[in-house]
Amino acid sequence: MKPADKALIIDLKERTSLWFANLRDEICTAFEILEAEATGPFFAEATVPGRFERKPWTRTNGGGGTMAMMHGRVFEKVGVHVSVVHGVLPGELRHTIDGAEEDAQFWAAGLSLIAHPWNPHAPTVHMNTRFIATTRAWFGGGADLTPMLKARRSQDDADALLFHEGLRSVCGDTERYQRYRTWCDEYFHLNHRNEPRGIGGIFYDRLWSGDPEADFAFTRNVGLAFLKTYPEIMRRNINKPWTEEERIAQEIQRGRYVEFNLLQDRGTLFGLKTGGNIESILSSLPPRVRWP
Repeated sequence: MKPADKALIIDLKERTSLWFANLRDEICTAFEILEAEATGPFFAEATVPGRFERKPWTRTNGGGGTMAMMHGRVFEKVGVHVSVVHGVLPGELRHTIDGAEEDAQFWAAGLSLIAHPWNPHAPTVHMNTRFIATTRAWFGGGADLTPMLKARRSQDDADALLFHEGLRSVCGDTERYQRYRTWCDEYFHLNHRNEPRGIGGIFYDRLWSGDPEADFAFTRNVGLAFLKTYPEIMRRNINKPWTEEERIAQEIQRGRYVEFNLLQDRGTLFGLKTGGNIESILSSLPPRVRWP
């Protein structure tokens, strides 16, 4: 890597780390506002507006991060985590991470979010954005929506339309949006059940177009699109009444979420294999699940 390239990467490391932390703060604020303004109905064991609790952690082999967790009356469980880690990739990953075969040193920063609402009508959501550097560098991330009720898992559902339109606007052109949307559908597919995890979104990885400012701007805009659309989707759903049958259906669908995260998700496996924070990595799992 040329000296000019190294200077560029150092600059991007500083700016991306700051951006992920700032976005985390904005999302936490937006979610706490949802907790405060909701009018119910609420579950009997969750009637107090939630507030995020932050917990820093240190990675033994370099870097660390901060977990931000909340258990409230709107969100049964939500985590918004930021990490900046570095070190040497284990041998089993050096052939799967771009640029690591030449030099196993790596640096990675990112924001990872998972939200599990109480109300079965409100969809679970996942979003993450990241910047990774080995002897190469790239951006990645995306967002996907998982309605809990079968009746809401249509691409024509109002929530799905709003979510996808927000992501479409970020992509700028139809070809890019369709490519990232297809990538998301293929990635978040439960292979052992041959079914989608939800109604999709976008997914991208190894984004390094030759214009790092444009790539960074795109990554920022993915986060901002999420910040605009998901709170609106929540406001549409969090005050709807539910039935016990709908709660059971929600817990069954959450079981599918657990299966994907533990069996297939590359981010989960990367975190575990590089000595990440176990509590943070597994915070994506919902608090209550059911297998019929």
